[in-house]
Amino acid sequence: MSVAFVKEPNEDQVEALPERDLGTDPNFVTPRGLALLDDEIAMNTAAVERARAAGDKIAVAMLHRDLRYWRARRSTAQVVEPDAGSDTVQFGHAVTVRRDKGRVETYRIVGIDEADPARGLVSYLAPLARQLVGKEEGERVRIGPDGAEIVAIER
Repeated sequence: MSVAFVKEPNEDQVEALPERDLGTDPNFVTPRGLALLDDEIAMNTAAVERARAAGDKIAVAMLHRDLRYWRARRSTAQVVEPDAGSDTVQFGHAVTVRRDKGRVETYRIVGIDEADPARGLVSYLAPLARQLVGKEEGERVRIGPDGAEIVAIER
């Protein structure tokens, strides 16, 4: 076979990266979550410029992919604030529970991109959030293998 028909790699080419999954669920965000999306866009935009200046084409490609993701998330973001007059757990609320063994924990129900379980920020799609939403203070919920009582709901 002639080498004219063989595609040789070019040092200027970067393989196409797969897009990040945007999911199909609604993109509910808290006001803080919306600000975090804006921060991600700003940080990635600055990082693209640094990578471009350094001539790092792979980093530029990766950062452009991330920018497409964050811009898409920003364009579909729906800011949701809890109804001030409601006594039930809603998106955006912080919920304090007392587990059966006495441990007290607080979780805030947030959007997908804002979730950070180690900091008590739980995605509204998580099983824990689904257990809590719609419940009132004093009600019992199941958290993993244990039961827990909702002791406080904060906006």
